[in-house]
Amino acid sequence: MNDPTGSSAAALSRAMAAGRITAEAVMAAHLDRIEALNPRLNAIVSLRPRDQLMAEARAADRGSRKGWLHGLPVAVKDLAAVAGLRTTWGSTIFRDHVPAADDVVVARMRAAGTIFIGKTNTPEWGLGSHSFNEVFGVTRNPYDPARTAGGSSGGAAAALAARLVPVADGSDMMGSLRNPAAFCNVYGFRPSWGLVPGDPIGDSFMSTMATLGPMARCPEDLAHLLAIMAGPHPA
Repeated sequence: MNDPTGSSAAALSRAMAAGRITAEAVMAAHLDRIEALNPRLNAIVSLRPRDQLMAEARAADRGSRKGWLHGLPVAVKDLAAVAGLRTTWGSTIFRDHVPAADDVVVARMRAAGTIFIGKTNTPEWGLGSHSFNEVFGVTRNPYDPARTAGGSSGGAAAALAARLVPVADGSDMMGSLRNPAAFCNVYGFRPSWGLVPGDPIGDSFMSTMATLGPMARCPEDLAHLLAIMAGPHPA
């Protein structure tokens, strides 16, 4: 596998399970690409230090395989809480907020072996079809940086299109998975409401209009990530 960033998440997962490539090599390739392209695109924010991520990748290679996402680098949309990783909701109010616990879907991805490398940019509170906020600035389209990547999952869509991550999560109320996917030539899938559980906190009316869902460069990856995200939760 000459360039891991050019492979689907499913192909990488199969290759890693078969011992044909290491999580360390996959991580290094993606971080190299992020260093080269992300300064222009601003798709990934709150990127963790390279030495920490490489250490986690080597630990994944030594450890037992946890699931389909084992050892794969993923950046979570900055509307979902990741324990120990700055989560801002694109708002200056939460500029320095670091959650103590994962949201439900994030915990499921972690249990499947994900290595969380950072967050993907979003408009403040996820409100808008253009991924800009006053904490991180604007996310640009990988095909034409003069144009928008869409929103509110614009950071995720741009990161996928630029091959900065193999697969991504997003969320959608009025097109926030589908719009940026279309703008960036990737797939964004809005599941039926309730298939992917949200956390039982905050507003209980508007939340029923939105749902979490997967984003990917191919339908196979969408299906695999949806299988991890979906399913009942006791809360």
